[in-house]
Amino acid sequence: MLLRLTARSIRRYTSSSTSSPLPALFSSASSFCTVPSMAANHPKDEAYLSAVIPKRIRLFEQIQANQLENLKSMPHDPIKITLPDGNVKEGKKWETTPMDIAAQISKGLANSALISAVNDVLWDMSRPLEGDCKLELFKFDSDKGRDTLWHSSAHILGQALEQEYGCQLCIGPCTTRGEGFYYDGFYGDLGLSDNHFPSIEAGAAKAAKEAQPFERIEVTKDQALEMFSENNFKVEIINDLPADKTITVYRCGPLVDLCRGPHIPNTSFVKAFKCLRASSAYWRGSKDRESLQRVYGISYPDQKQLKKYLQFLEEAKKYDHRLLGQKQELFFSHHLSPGSYFFLPLGTRVYNKLMDFIKKQYWQRGYTEVISPNMYNMSLWETSGHADNYKDNMFTFDIEKQEFGLKPMNCPGHCLIFQHRVRSYRELPIRLADFGVLHRNEASGALSGLTRVRRFQQDDAHIFCTTEQVKEEVKGVLEFIDYVYKIFGFTYELKLSTRPEKYLGTLETWDKAEEDLKEAIEAFGKPLVLNEGDGAFYGPKIDITVSDAMNRKFQCATLQLDFQLPERFKLEYAAEDEAKRGRPVMIHRAVLGSVERMFAILLEHYKGKWPFWISPRQAIVCPISEKSQKYAEKVQKQIHDAGFYVDADLTDRKIDKKVREAQLAQYNYILVVGETEAATGQVSVRLRDSAAHSVKSIEDLLEEFKSKTAEFV
Repeated sequence: MLLRLTARSIRRYTSSSTSSPLPALFSSASSFCTVPSMAANHPKDEAYLSAVIPKRIRLFEQIQANQLENLKSMPHDPIKITLPDGNVKEGKKWETTPMDIAAQISKGLANSALISAVNDVLWDMSRPLEGDCKLELFKFDSDKGRDTLWHSSAHILGQALEQEYGCQLCIGPCTTRGEGFYYDGFYGDLGLSDNHFPSIEAGAAKAAKEAQPFERIEVTKDQALEMFSENNFKVEIINDLPADKTITVYRCGPLVDLCRGPHIPNTSFVKAFKCLRASSAYWRGSKDRESLQRVYGISYPDQKQLKKYLQFLEEAKKYDHRLLGQKQELFFSHHLSPGSYFFLPLGTRVYNKLMDFIKKQYWQRGYTEVISPNMYNMSLWETSGHADNYKDNMFTFDIEKQEFGLKPMNCPGHCLIFQHRVRSYRELPIRLADFGVLHRNEASGALSGLTRVRRFQQDDAHIFCTTEQVKEEVKGVLEFIDYVYKIFGFTYELKLSTRPEKYLGTLETWDKAEEDLKEAIEAFGKPLVLNEGDGAFYGPKIDITVSDAMNRKFQCATLQLDFQLPERFKLEYAAEDEAKRGRPVMIHRAVLGSVERMFAILLEHYKGKWPFWISPRQAIVCPISEKSQKYAEKVQKQIHDAGFYVDADLTDRKIDKKVREAQLAQYNYILVVGETEAATGQVSVRLRDSAAHSVKSIEDLLEEFKSKTAEFV
């Protein structure tokens, strides 16, 4: 079965036909046969396809046959497989697979388990076990199962794209926000759009119908280079891999792809597939490299979940922060400054409230605010290591024949602040906070409203402490994050991102840093998700993924442990033994993250209905007639002088119209005043989302305002 492809089947897989009947479970399947293929407008590179597909399959099968033979010669000794409930299953080394164990437990589990973890390492369901182990099985309702289905769906998408357009595939991951997947490809001068989606979805449906198994082999660097020699993008990836890196290749049907895996058992597990959008992207995010086409998609194990997700997308469109920002006159962008936003007076109120909220917490939690320069000589970034690892994302320029750069982050500048005088162990921990403006040279195609910008501010802070203080400081940051996110109404999860392939420092230092973070999270008492290989180049980190009111996930806060920058800047403090010097540990942390990004997330989270404490339109006074206008102005002044945002509608419109307009403008309080209220010194109070009203004195109203502000409601 593993060596099933004949020359005839190879020809079938390289055919571009999409006229075969499609399963109704794929989105818009009934319309596929009536939509003309857009490929007719862009002839695919048949020579490329006819050369690479058979060649890759031949090489894959040759290597696979050798590895299967080696597998047969391995000792098939009895092994014990321990399940999460403590139950132990018997198996054979190099023979029993996770799928075998799933089938022993139940037929239903075998039909729904997508991926396994062997001793906490993700493992293909069809991959033989190599010894005694712990085994976990994951279905789509888990993060690991969901992400694996979406990663495998990216391969199905890549197969459809390669077969339909003869493109050179680049990378196809599960998206970092946990909302599907994408595949980048090089198409020459072809620009993909929604019009191409029916043909792509038809190819995906064909792949799913064939139940193509995901097969895995390990290859040497030379074998990988031979297999993908016609694809310069894959060759570049292979050449960049460390010499001791295990290289894996996966195959599903005609697609043979460089991939570390793991994957679902076969393509039939993807029972609902939809292309979402297409955009341009630069190879490796560099504007100086090739322009690629990126297709985003979503998939599910059943049609019902896809339908629910598409309905959610339609709902979310109504609360897009770019749309609400325009309606509420909060901010706007201009083509003369792409990626940098203008905040209007109302938007600036929210922006400042967010910063003031964090600043008050700084005061209570022992942080000290500093102000640091916006630009530095590039020698600073060479010392920090950013020149080698981050320069493409910086704005650089020459001043008097020396190269300078706008700062994309504050950490090197804070190292200079620590370094500018002799420090004592008695001063530690030092917590430096900075709202300085940052600039990052994001590709134009990556810009997306306030969530991806070039100019922004963040609640950036760096803690300099001793190694003994790390655990307590990390725990304190986690408590800070927990406090803020509960006020916002977010739920969240913690992910520990460990050492990446490219990193600074020694393995011993990294191991120590990762262990410190694990212990701090355990002390905090929150469950931990391990995100291997996704740490920053200078240290491991804790990523905090929040879920908003629509259950969308965002990565906002971050907490990174850094043993490298203090070493690179030779930071020291006088130890308790004055003859000795200590090296501080540096903790990078942000709670809001980018203020712009958090602004956008909160605007959508609240669906434009800001809570009173942060609202840019807290109250409006609406006089019933001209006779009560002076009293309305008096009330407005009293509320304004008490420190709250208040307007007055002094137009000659009917009161019902004024109230309705105020509700649409999202004023939290609508204060109606007439001659009766003027005579008694009261106001008739209506709330934004309620038809009920009450009468209050100005004093009682202001006390209510103060209470809501203090309680963050």
